[in-house]
Amino acid sequence: MIYTSTRDSSVKVTASEAIAKGISSEGGLFVPTEIPRLESSDIERLCSLDYIGRAKEILSLYLTDFTEEELDMCVNGAYREGKFSSDKVAPLYRLNDKASVLELWRGPTCAFKDMALQLLPYLLTVSAGKTLKDTEIVILVATSGDTGKAALEGFKDVPNTRILVFYPVDGVSPMQKLQMTTQQGENVSVCAIRGNFDDAQNGVKAIFTDREIEKKFKENGLAFSSANSINWGRLVPQIVYYVSAYCDMVTDGKVKQGEEINVVVPTGNFGNILAAYYAREMGVPIKRLVCASNRNNVLTDFLTCGTYDKNRRFYCTASPSMDILISSNLERLLFILSGYDAKATAGLMKELSQGGKYSVSDEMLAQIKQVFSAGCCDDVATAETINEIFKDYNYLIDTHTAVAVRVYEDYVKQSGDGTPTVIASTANPYKFSKSVLSAIKENVESKNEFSMVEELHAFSGKEVPPQLAGLKGKQPRFTRVADREEMTRVVLDMLNIND
Repeated sequence: MIYTSTRDSSVKVTASEAIAKGISSEGGLFVPTEIPRLESSDIERLCSLDYIGRAKEILSLYLTDFTEEELDMCVNGAYREGKFSSDKVAPLYRLNDKASVLELWRGPTCAFKDMALQLLPYLLTVSAGKTLKDTEIVILVATSGDTGKAALEGFKDVPNTRILVFYPVDGVSPMQKLQMTTQQGENVSVCAIRGNFDDAQNGVKAIFTDREIEKKFKENGLAFSSANSINWGRLVPQIVYYVSAYCDMVTDGKVKQGEEINVVVPTGNFGNILAAYYAREMGVPIKRLVCASNRNNVLTDFLTCGTYDKNRRFYCTASPSMDILISSNLERLLFILSGYDAKATAGLMKELSQGGKYSVSDEMLAQIKQVFSAGCCDDVATAETINEIFKDYNYLIDTHTAVAVRVYEDYVKQSGDGTPTVIASTANPYKFSKSVLSAIKENVESKNEFSMVEELHAFSGKEVPPQLAGLKGKQPRFTRVADREEMTRVVLDMLNIND
């Protein structure tokens, strides 16, 4: 399996090189030059395996320069017993006759990012051993909340790596912030950025493609990589849980082998739903992908009308992990739909960089509409949905999952589509206790994050994950706040490199 860049078709690298580098030198994203296929008999065989077995099978199709022994080590290390609170790793919860919730938050940081970021350190270690010998890997991460903690936890004290996470100072929940700033480990660092997630993400991308920084790194035996979903090693593990979810739908009797399902995904950076798209293109019988956005509805507008325009007001919402106006992984979809045309994709990305918008052709928009539906909802609708799901099903969902549920309900009303559906649930509700508690209970008495956790537990009766409860009373290790323009200085300071 060979990988190329979305902006330069002359680039040809192995899976290990793509994972170790994270991003192509000209700023493009690595993508496989072909999508492997799963036949019906393959899916039937996967249905008989557990999550670890399914992961090994799917990953082996994409990571063809990994040996069987290397994949065994990576997958078993990531998903071994005790790391996730369910032996199924990513279990399905049956909400009603038509909709099932895919619980992707059973990992150590209670967010869906664990599904990939428990695996990525293993993949990166193996990849670096093949391609970057005698080099220390520096992981740079921009986060809107969940990626940061999941990456910090995944890379904590991993040999020959250092990780630095940037997050928007006012753009994450109090629980997310505390998770990151109290992170233990000798090779980790965290810095807040004055601005939003897009500022942090653009800053990281700029550092990646800075030739002077690259020169300093080589002089010091260092190399950049990324734990964001711009790294193929972050995206490919996400494909696994959509294949696995279909297998579970079959084995649980919710659909028959070969029968179609729909998938609904709350997303801001487009990585999670892109993984579902890859699963569909591999042959998993997914009829429609429903993209759910919050008030920052740039993706809804694009998937509906074909114009991507980030020149709009940015909103801080109750679902902060989706507060994004530049959806990096959309670039990979554009590349695929253009017929793997790097020049065309690079042109669209240049338009976005220079003018903040671009429009795709009518032909490409038609391709998009064949697969994707899209919708959005505001914080009021999000809270109403959390309340309704708790009252109707005695099931507690977080704000991001609520966005997906509401968009799904709106989609069914508008389309009449009764196809069995998987709704991706991306975070444990206790990560957003204030919003969830306020949605299901009148007259909230609590004044701080942890008293809200306790009140939510008392009112709902739902278990508090011990890793969140254990944060109470912890003091932050990392308190630095910087402007976007200072991000390079922050990186060099962390690494003790002089300008």
